[in-house]
Amino acid sequence: MITLTQILVLIGVTWGAAYMRARMGIALAIAGAALAIMSIHGEFKLIPWLLYGAVALLFFADDLRKDRITRPIFKMFKSVLPPMNQTEREALEAGDVWWDGELFKGNPDWKEMLSYEKPELSAEEQSFVDNQVETVCNMCSDWDINFKDKDLPSEVWEYLKKEGFWGLIIPKEYGGKGFSALAHSTIVTKLSTRSGVLGVTTMVPNSLGPAELLLHYGTDEQKNYYLPRLAKGDEIPCFALTGPKAGSDAGAIPDTGIICKGEYEGEEVLGIRLNWDKRYITLAPVATVLGLAFKMYDPDGLIGDKEDIGITVALIPTNHPGVEIGDRHYPMGQAFMNGPTRGKDVFIPLDWIIGGQDYAGKGWRMLVECLSAGRGISLPSSSTATGKLAYRATGAYSVLREQFKTQIGKFEGVEEALARIAGNTYQLEAARLMTAGAVDMGVKPSVVTAIAKYHMTEAARNLVTDSMDIHGGRGVIMGERNYLSSGYMSMPISITVEGANILTRNLMIFGQGAVRCHPFVFREMQAANNPNEQQGVDEFDSLFFRHIGYGLSNFIRTLTLGLTSGRIVPKPVTGPTGRYYQQLTRMSSALALVSDLSMAVLGGDLKRKERLSARLGDVLSYLYLSSTVLKYYEDQGCQEADLPYVQWNLENNLYLMQKAFNEFFDNFKPSWLGKVLKRVVFPFGSWHKKPSDKLDHKIVAPMFNQNELRDRLTRNIFIGNENDPMGRIENAFNKVLETAHIAETLKRAIKEGKLTPARELGETINTAVAAGILTQKDADDYLESERLRLDAMQVDEYSKAYVAGDFAKSEQAQAGKAA
Repeated sequence: MITLTQILVLIGVTWGAAYMRARMGIALAIAGAALAIMSIHGEFKLIPWLLYGAVALLFFADDLRKDRITRPIFKMFKSVLPPMNQTEREALEAGDVWWDGELFKGNPDWKEMLSYEKPELSAEEQSFVDNQVETVCNMCSDWDINFKDKDLPSEVWEYLKKEGFWGLIIPKEYGGKGFSALAHSTIVTKLSTRSGVLGVTTMVPNSLGPAELLLHYGTDEQKNYYLPRLAKGDEIPCFALTGPKAGSDAGAIPDTGIICKGEYEGEEVLGIRLNWDKRYITLAPVATVLGLAFKMYDPDGLIGDKEDIGITVALIPTNHPGVEIGDRHYPMGQAFMNGPTRGKDVFIPLDWIIGGQDYAGKGWRMLVECLSAGRGISLPSSSTATGKLAYRATGAYSVLREQFKTQIGKFEGVEEALARIAGNTYQLEAARLMTAGAVDMGVKPSVVTAIAKYHMTEAARNLVTDSMDIHGGRGVIMGERNYLSSGYMSMPISITVEGANILTRNLMIFGQGAVRCHPFVFREMQAANNPNEQQGVDEFDSLFFRHIGYGLSNFIRTLTLGLTSGRIVPKPVTGPTGRYYQQLTRMSSALALVSDLSMAVLGGDLKRKERLSARLGDVLSYLYLSSTVLKYYEDQGCQEADLPYVQWNLENNLYLMQKAFNEFFDNFKPSWLGKVLKRVVFPFGSWHKKPSDKLDHKIVAPMFNQNELRDRLTRNIFIGNENDPMGRIENAFNKVLETAHIAETLKRAIKEGKLTPARELGETINTAVAAGILTQKDADDYLESERLRLDAMQVDEYSKAYVAGDFAKSEQAQAGKAA
């Protein structure tokens, strides 16, 4: 009986130490002390001490452990490592691990996240948003840009240059604005609510392109020449990576650069003979300087003994002999400048490589590291713009539009779609702020930005679809009044660029996250690739056995948190959101366990099991998005009005994590292990549910009136005046709310039989005034409100000539009608 007790004590100590993630030495000391006390005060038994001694021997006898256990495992590990080309390796190593690492480890330090500084614009940045950005928005008509002119007005191009819109990220010492990533994000968001073309034309020079590459890798000479010219708009940049034969698989680019000698400015110099064929290059049709990615070769050994040097990036003036800028592409009817570029046997000096000869062959790593930051700014900003505009406009439209004598927002079917718009817009803004804030902290979070790019563009796609469904014909008919159609049509562009969403979800988020965010796997891979085998074994020994302890801890933590529903996890905050931190910690622990086991069982095959890895990537993504919502709630002072939005997002994300886990377990092979894992993670079954209808109703309500939350969620968007698409509907919305009590008075009078409605509204109102039901001022205000409401419902109509693009003939016809 004493032996059983001692064994149970050992198990208990092991369980507790593993749950608390105690170091092995501490755990052994505690277990030894417990056994010693029990042996002194009870009957001594040999078996528990033998078990204890075997574990202690493995821990303390380093040479024995390394020779008999570690070295064979090390050799097996090296043999099963999946093949990885240079492009994949550089992509894997690029960027930083940030909060995603905490989420992946299974025991997030929530206090660390809550300690991150609240992202805020400086006074200078906010002034730029309120003035220069507002001004350029007023200079544009999205309809004229996309349908009529197929370009930004010339005065807008000049204003963008003059006011430094293309130098947002360039430091002031080079003549740029030196703005934060948050300011860059906010500016692009506001511009995109006016015109997607305006947003893209600004985001591209400030995102992955020559300016950012020069800032990080350029020589002093390159920086001093190009950065001031880019900041002032004297140079318009573009960057060419994608071609007909290589898109997402950038490592397969066929474009080449052969090191050779050639003539430049009358002298023979060492340089590169380039051949390229690129497409989909934004700003290419107007660019003056071209950033070009190509594979560089040195067959004659002119700069070293390596022939295949690798992907390299160079900066080339577009007026350089041989550079060809093709005609324009026309992506989804959006008129931003985009087109192909080609070159055949174009000779450039070697010092046109960004960073000079020292950065030859380092281009892919340079690109991926810049993408690790830029990907979290540009497309998440335009996606958030879609959400903000849909939230404000669709809520207003749902008040203005009536069917069956009822505002359509009161129909439950419409409310269901409105709830998705409301909840997702809140999460979009939260994710935008936290992700941009990370970049401003000096972090290049490659996995987090991949999450942001995929999930925020997908959310925007769903948002604009819901918004179009609610608007019906009002959203379908294109024209100057339409504030949705352009965003709806352009969504596939966001889904496709900077890493196609299918690729991002199925390969990048978990594929990169599992290796980079895992506390041991990446370092184990590095140890396995160490050319000094003994050093590799020594490094691997420490990592491998800590990895085993980590895996044991994850199993015990996951089972314990499943059995207790996470209630034993300390809450980092008081109040109603504390429980969500416990549930997220439980999901984080489960992700750590399932990821480890799936990598152990499937090994390199997990890379090819894209649908399985994508589901684990979904869990990591929803953990991150949930984190951003909780952080935003805290940063905004835990306002009561926000709480239903927090609850909606957390309940929805927990449900989606549960769904992703269950689909993973149901499709995992061997199937018995999938069933075991499901029972460990969800010992009492799946009980997370989608947000309730009642909660949907709560988060939709603020969309129907003027309040701080509505204004905050849609802050820094362009509304304009009553002649602008958004201004028109906003003006009508405000007037309808202002006269709501008059409408209620009329309805009550009709219901009580004091007023009989006439066929014409004006006649009914005159009767109400005569009967003393309304004052004349009330009558005038109500009629104006109805005029504005009906005007906001109207759609555009154009002559056949105008629709055919014969604008001159259309204007003549309009002038004739007016005469």
